[in-house]
Amino acid sequence: MPASNLIRLRGPYAPVLTPFKADLCIDTGRFVEHCRWLESQGMGLAIFGTNSEAASVSLDERIELTEALVAAGVDPMKLMPGAGLCAIPEAVRLTRHALSIGAPGVLVLPPYYFKTPSEDGLFAYYSELVEQVGDARLALYLYHFPQMSQVPITVALIERLLKRYPDTIAGLKDSSGDWDNTRTMIERFASHGQGFSVFPSSESTMTRAIPLGAAGCISATNNVNPARVRALFDLLDAKGDASEIESLQRDVDAVRSIFQRLPMIAAMKSTLARARDARGWNIVRPPLQSFDESAARDLDAQLARIGFELAPQQA
Repeated sequence: MPASNLIRLRGPYAPVLTPFKADLCIDTGRFVEHCRWLESQGMGLAIFGTNSEAASVSLDERIELTEALVAAGVDPMKLMPGAGLCAIPEAVRLTRHALSIGAPGVLVLPPYYFKTPSEDGLFAYYSELVEQVGDARLALYLYHFPQMSQVPITVALIERLLKRYPDTIAGLKDSSGDWDNTRTMIERFASHGQGFSVFPSSESTMTRAIPLGAAGCISATNNVNPARVRALFDLLDAKGDASEIESLQRDVDAVRSIFQRLPMIAAMKSTLARARDARGWNIVRPPLQSFDESAARDLDAQLARIGFELAPQQA
């Protein structure tokens, strides 16, 4: 049975892009606008994920942005803040803050700087985080992204953490890009109603993943194609018409395939900049680089060929 104190998170989430001003300060107003638009399109908000440029956003900036969202009326229950930092005191502070504003879960990378840490070392990291936060409300989602973090989240580690903290370890985002790994995680931990939510990192896997018991997806391109991804999830969740599901899956795959061939953060920001007539959306923090005009025009042409248009923001 699911752990009694956990809210089992489900649905599609966007790892929300972070807009910057010309001086590289965060554009808080534009961030709030984008989050409110995503929320209106049916997205959960995985703020401070990889595509948020989270590694380039300071601890204080993350806290200030989270508070700005809540002050603007964004539902804290829609938030899944990224709280994975190498320094345990910083991860503890960020996690406590997420709990204080009412977020129902945090997404936590392993300590990614260190070379091939042992399973015991990773278990100790997550244990220290749980123990030092010391809050029964904590629902911790593990973040498996080995090609970036260089530190995998293994089946054995998950089993150890679930045995020690069954009321706290709530799920996992699998960004491995390996369908066999995603399927293993779903079948081992999420398909029997234990309250463990597995989120693949691409909407392109949803037709396979949701029927097996996946909770949704946390996908970069949910930043630009939220309504269609939400519609696909809802159809799958309701076991809807197979032909309609197939058609929607083709549509979201077409969008995803264009962006995933490109530097995704810069590409998505370029699309938002043009659709919103807001040049500031093009700005990324170094070491990333923005799209130049030639690359932006080529991206626009590719999206036009598949009939893609970004949904407008509400006035």
